[in-house]
Amino acid sequence: MRTHKCTLFAAALAAVILTAPDFSIAQQPAAAERVAALKASLAASQAALRQYEWIETTVVVVKDEEKSRKQERCYYGADGKLTKVLLTQPAPEPQKRGLRGKIAESKKEEMADYMHEAVTLIRQYVPPDQARIQAVKDAGKVSIQLTDPGKRARLTFSDYLKSGDSLAVDMDLTSNLPVAANVNSYLDSQKEPVMLSVKFGILNDGITYVSGAILDAPGKSLKVTIENSGYRKMGQ
Repeated sequence: MRTHKCTLFAAALAAVILTAPDFSIAQQPAAAERVAALKASLAASQAALRQYEWIETTVVVVKDEEKSRKQERCYYGADGKLTKVLLTQPAPEPQKRGLRGKIAESKKEEMADYMHEAVTLIRQYVPPDQARIQAVKDAGKVSIQLTDPGKRARLTFSDYLKSGDSLAVDMDLTSNLPVAANVNSYLDSQKEPVMLSVKFGILNDGITYVSGAILDAPGKSLKVTIENSGYRKMGQ
């Protein structure tokens, strides 16, 4: 009789466990919910940043040697387009003569084109584009990972801009604000991979902005660093 009662109790307990809600699953943030929150955060910040101006510093390093550094004043014009005013002019490099000079100039132009492509690539990922985020989400290519349960999650968007690339955004789950992002991409082909790490900052009024981005192209020994600072409201 005791064995029979134990069997019945075990069966009842199993039924309760199987039918009870799984709170660990319920606490997991849904990808769709977090994508919507990320888009809303980006939209609000981008709209608010139109009232600000800031200084953008771009530094290009090739084989551990600084090749260029420039600062630009950035702001949104009346037409809604981002305007950049050059504040510092890169120092001219000494010219070489003869055949060696022509070869050096050709290599310089080739690297200049590559550097321009690298900077352009950064602009395509930073800040993340809401339309692209939605397109990747609609294609079912978004995954979510809890990196710090209850505090931080990572949204990874595959084939975000190019086939085979990925954009991973770390979000603060308490504020739904992006705190960092990492990109795996390439320029001309996947044989020339580039990595991009992004950090977000928060202004006093809660607006998020891209505080810095570093692009690393190991195949060309190229590193591009962009820093945004000195944010202030226009007219102040």
